[in-house]
Amino acid sequence: MDIATHVRTRRALHAVAELVLAGPQLRASGTIRLRASLGGFATRADPDLQVVGADLVSPGQRIFLERTSCAELAGQLGITAGAPEGLYPDGSGVRPDEVIETDPAAARRIAHAFAVGDAALRRLLPQADPVIWPEHFDIGATADEVNYGVSPGDDFQAEPYAYVGPHAPRRGAFWNAPFGAVATVEELGGMDGVLAFFERGRELTA
Repeated sequence: MDIATHVRTRRALHAVAELVLAGPQLRASGTIRLRASLGGFATRADPDLQVVGADLVSPGQRIFLERTSCAELAGQLGITAGAPEGLYPDGSGVRPDEVIETDPAAARRIAHAFAVGDAALRRLLPQADPVIWPEHFDIGATADEVNYGVSPGDDFQAEPYAYVGPHAPRRGAFWNAPFGAVATVEELGGMDGVLAFFERGRELTA
């Protein structure tokens, strides 16, 4: 898959996560936390919404995320599109009326990254409740002042990647990013590789 298609789809799904799921969920239920779900990601409270591949799903309704906007999607669901207000400075950078596009194959790749991250985090930290945060659109958990997670990509690394981010800076070959350590999901080879990467980071921060 060409990287431009992946980035375009990631930006679109980030916008949907932020403006159609997290923002309305905050206004209705008081939380911005999202979760990994079968085939994608979902809200944790009202409104009951889920992205499955390149589709937005609500009870009794399924909308293909072709050329559309978050405002149009929200209108079809009877809610108002908009990011959570006053909680973080960054985000997707997508306006509610901006046209977004998704590619089904790229959407499945992003869903796979979230599924791998969720599974590896639950193996590493059995008591954790991995969260997809709408600000950076990644799934993560924190233990002993170390952030562990998987991102479907961002301005730092376009490909989906796993990260270990200790609150206090570390030095050494493992720490290859300004915020800690990263490795792409592809080079790690899936859930077992991501888990091993997390475990190595935990050893080095113990």
